[in-house]
Amino acid sequence: MSLHQDNTVCIVIDIQERLNPVLADAETMVERSRILLQGLQAIGIPLLATEQYPKGLGHTVPAIRLLLDGVPIFEKTLFSAFLPEIKEALEKHHAENVILIGAEAHVCMLQTALDMRSAGLNVYIPFECTTSRAPANKANALEQMQAAGVVVSNVESLLFQLLGNAKHPVFKTVSKLIQ
Repeated sequence: MSLHQDNTVCIVIDIQERLNPVLADAETMVERSRILLQGLQAIGIPLLATEQYPKGLGHTVPAIRLLLDGVPIFEKTLFSAFLPEIKEALEKHHAENVILIGAEAHVCMLQTALDMRSAGLNVYIPFECTTSRAPANKANALEQMQAAGVVVSNVESLLFQLLGNAKHPVFKTVSKLIQ
């Protein structure tokens, strides 16, 4: 299980306007997600995004949406984001590894991670890029995901795994993001 630029995709799950205000530590989650997304974009990792019932929960929060220019955003009512359109996009990108960020950890993130693991994908979750309304639900979800073989990691580790070498052309760009 190894992260590489040519076999990894990141999916932003349901970081939405009407959901975010009720989430624990949402501000930090958005801030860390922005750092990760900027680093992934510098490295060239493809991004996808979902919105859970945007008519009721609103669209992706502006701070994240600004980084999703040209990124396909799929609407859903299913809790799992492993939609046919997402599967198709992952196949198109030859993804073996998926980095998941978003909300809520114990609902959409958990169901997505479990579905992707069942499909044989390697799943990575930076712990600071997900949250739930109740911190205990986030902790429980991360435990369940780890038990299913999901790698619970952090922004800095994932970015440096993808770089692999201080001589990578965007090393300086990425290292400035995480200081």
